[in-house]
Amino acid sequence: MSKIALVDDDRNILTSVSMTLEAEGFEVETYSDGQQAFDAFSKKLPDMAVLDIKMPRMDGMDLLQRLRQKSQMPVIFLTSKDDEIDEVLGLRMGADDYVKKPFSQRLLVERIRALLRRQDALDGNVTPADAEEGKMIERGELRMDPLRHAVSWKGRDVSLTVTEFLLLQALAQRPGFVKSRDQLMDVAYDDQVYVDDRTIDSHIKRLRKKLRQVDAEFSAIETLYGIGYRYNEE
Repeated sequence: MSKIALVDDDRNILTSVSMTLEAEGFEVETYSDGQQAFDAFSKKLPDMAVLDIKMPRMDGMDLLQRLRQKSQMPVIFLTSKDDEIDEVLGLRMGADDYVKKPFSQRLLVERIRALLRRQDALDGNVTPADAEEGKMIERGELRMDPLRHAVSWKGRDVSLTVTEFLLLQALAQRPGFVKSRDQLMDVAYDDQVYVDDRTIDSHIKRLRKKLRQVDAEFSAIETLYGIGYRYNEE
């Protein structure tokens, strides 16, 4: 049973969403502010966190920043309708996805399930067929180990979220071939989950930033404006 942490200062959301998730078979822990959640996470991490952005004491951004210092567990942000800047910033900081309020609880459940499935596969719970598909990828200075969810560039480790890893893997598997945003959406998200182009763009920007932190000259991910992205082997 996967443990989901739900962090929001809206008691109605905590109550209704936790009831829905428990009915779907999840174990749910609720917190009314970021500090309360951080204190609990310091003792034991859940399998996934769903965070509101605007909260008292410690907001979702601050909580995410602290989490990413020690964990790559999947995180979904809950944002208000007009928080476009917060959405993009949150994705760049390491959130895996966001859902806008008011939201469909069914949609939230599907996004949670999709990210947990990917995390489960990347944590090594694989069949022999999965192991065959999880062979090491080597492209120039890039090394990717899908079974260990490990990435290095020029011998230096790069810490990626599940979504970032899947996008880089999709691009690196076929160097020189263009992947459209729609194709990358299919890689990173469940078929039942809709995201717009800006979400993929935000993930790619954050992916590049992480790689440039270990190599300021990194340029292997190329943007083809109006078309998509491709990986150029260096």
